[in-house]
Amino acid sequence: MILQVQGAPTYCYTGGKPFDAARPTVVFIHGVLNDHSVWILQSRYLAHHGFNVLAVDLPGHCRSAGEAPASVEQAADFIAALLDAAGVQRAALVGHSWGSLIALEAAARLGERVTQLVLVGTAFPMKVSQALLDASQNDPEAALRMVNLFSRSTLAAPPSALGPGTWVYGASLALGRRVLRSNRDANVFHRGFLACDRYGNGEAAIAQITCPVLFVLGAQDQMTPPKAAQGLIAKARAAGKTVQVVLPPVGHHQMTETPDDTLFAIREFLSR
Repeated sequence: MILQVQGAPTYCYTGGKPFDAARPTVVFIHGVLNDHSVWILQSRYLAHHGFNVLAVDLPGHCRSAGEAPASVEQAADFIAALLDAAGVQRAALVGHSWGSLIALEAAARLGERVTQLVLVGTAFPMKVSQALLDASQNDPEAALRMVNLFSRSTLAAPPSALGPGTWVYGASLALGRRVLRSNRDANVFHRGFLACDRYGNGEAAIAQITCPVLFVLGAQDQMTPPKAAQGLIAKARAAGKTVQVVLPPVGHHQMTETPDDTLFAIREFLSR
């Protein structure tokens, strides 16, 4: 589905079902050098089990036009505009990695419009090493291989997200290359990493949200290790939020390494 958001056509995958703003809505937000397809199992399942799904390509990524966000705050404003464009009054937000920071900031800004918040592979601060920042700018192919190696607990994960015979590591490399080449005007790899590295409002945002929050943290995640999310978890609990934490035994790409467990955790949380 194509929506006009902030003056630009924006692609949202609806899980193979017609969009119906009257149903409970879930917005899926991808991370750096990804697109809507990383949520393929989770978004399609929910769309076929009573939820309205908007799995978005962020601006300047793949099927969405517009200027690629240069900050978490800019991307959060886009999410608010997306809800308005879709005619959705209230929605759950689900974000992975950079997308988790976007979801967090958007939830803080939108208040009661966000019913639930799911942070997958999150951390705060989400600092990016200078070596990786430099590589993403000067040698994106090398940086892509580094990220895909560090993001996975195994290079031979059960491929149930995409079907038997899928090489999830190779598929992730191909996706990253496709996303990078989709924008001829901006290096969305480097820009996304800078946005993660510079975001400083995480603890204030988690204290401001008004909804329950689920953390899905890979126990073997080297990109955003679970310990890097403990400050957010503690801050949320101290502020009286309803907090749930799930620790699948995998790395940073929970959606493909443990697709079913990740789906079930999200499904059960959203169904409460």
